[in-house]
Amino acid sequence: DTIDFSKMEEVVLMPRLSDTMTEGVIAGWQKKVGDSVKKGEILADIETDKATMELESYKDGILLYQGANAGEKILVNQLLCIIGQPGLDIDAIVKSVKSASDSPAASAPVAQESKAIATPASTAAPVVAAPVAPAASVVNEGRIFASPLAKKIAKEKGLDLKYVKGSGEHGRITKTDLDNYTPASTNAYTASAPIGQVSFEDTPVSQMRKVIAKRLSESLFTAPHFYLTMKINMDAAIQARTLLNEDANTKISFNDMIVKATALSLKQHPKVNSSWMGDFIRENYHVNIGIAVAVDEGLLVPVLRFADSLSLSQISGNVKEFAKKAKEKKLQPADWEGSTFTISNLGMFGIDSFTAIINPPDACILAVGGISQEPVVKGGQVVPGNVMNVTLSCDHRVVDGATGSAFLQTLKRLLEEPLRMFL
Repeated sequence: DTIDFSKMEEVVLMPRLSDTMTEGVIAGWQKKVGDSVKKGEILADIETDKATMELESYKDGILLYQGANAGEKILVNQLLCIIGQPGLDIDAIVKSVKSASDSPAASAPVAQESKAIATPASTAAPVVAAPVAPAASVVNEGRIFASPLAKKIAKEKGLDLKYVKGSGEHGRITKTDLDNYTPASTNAYTASAPIGQVSFEDTPVSQMRKVIAKRLSESLFTAPHFYLTMKINMDAAIQARTLLNEDANTKISFNDMIVKATALSLKQHPKVNSSWMGDFIRENYHVNIGIAVAVDEGLLVPVLRFADSLSLSQISGNVKEFAKKAKEKKLQPADWEGSTFTISNLGMFGIDSFTAIINPPDACILAVGGISQEPVVKGGQVVPGNVMNVTLSCDHRVVDGATGSAFLQTLKRLLEEPLRMFL
């Protein structure tokens, strides 16, 4: 019979912390072997495909075994750690759990992951690794403990606290530690490579980047994408935003106005607000807009729920909070699940226009470019105007050209006549 190790009192398996998670990386252990653990205390920081999350213990005891070191990965439902009382036969428990995990079905993903790629020998000049400056070593894995003053000083000086050794209790970083800290090189590219020699740096693929690659590849090569581009005159939107921000406590951005106009347009065109579900198409009557947020490791898409019912100031506050949580890796699964439509705005990076890959199971994604001055025709005369390009990527299994075009026409009307958004 199959043993259900999840019911063994001492065994803690790697939990599934998001709907797409297949493995987790130990960003750092907050408890070491031999430490006493109480229910509710943080055991470890786990890097998933979406964020780094704190894992709480759900039992009391002594941490007797760790299934991986910091930086190593563990598949979902494999042995994470053992918590119990001294005297347990740890070797027997580990052997039992691992033997169950070593079945062909369980071990296939691991074997596939560890395959080396053979490359043909080159007849060209040999590749010589360029000498680099000594790099700073990471001394703080996962959660970093530092005094508020130390954090403030580090931010002002642009120092990364993971390289600073703390002298306080439990390795807490203090002001004195920063005063005595001399930054070393943390980037191989700070050293100059000799001319004529090949130089490079390999960076392991993060859990987030792996899932981004997998999901977007599946989307692009499975969903038949087509693209609709439209120019929108933003003169009236610029004037409206200026008036709205004159005495407002919460400053409204152009992105906030685009989100509001998009949400209202989706209510009028529910087919664009649909989801491809494989055997059926789900036409959503609620509007949950995913807002693409760039972070160092890739892209996160927190979801603004019932966006059509929110005011501009509410949209602004929520988007700012999402961006802050995303960059601090504090987003939770509930924050990124359940979108019905996605917006990706690269206008603030100086991008005029682009096409985006659909975020499944959504049927569409709106790519928003920057606002630039272009000649426009008004009253039969050519005058300067502020123009923004938007491109709607559509899944042709769900949305056809006429439906997508009607949605963009509504969006254009709302942004060119912003008062319509307040009716």
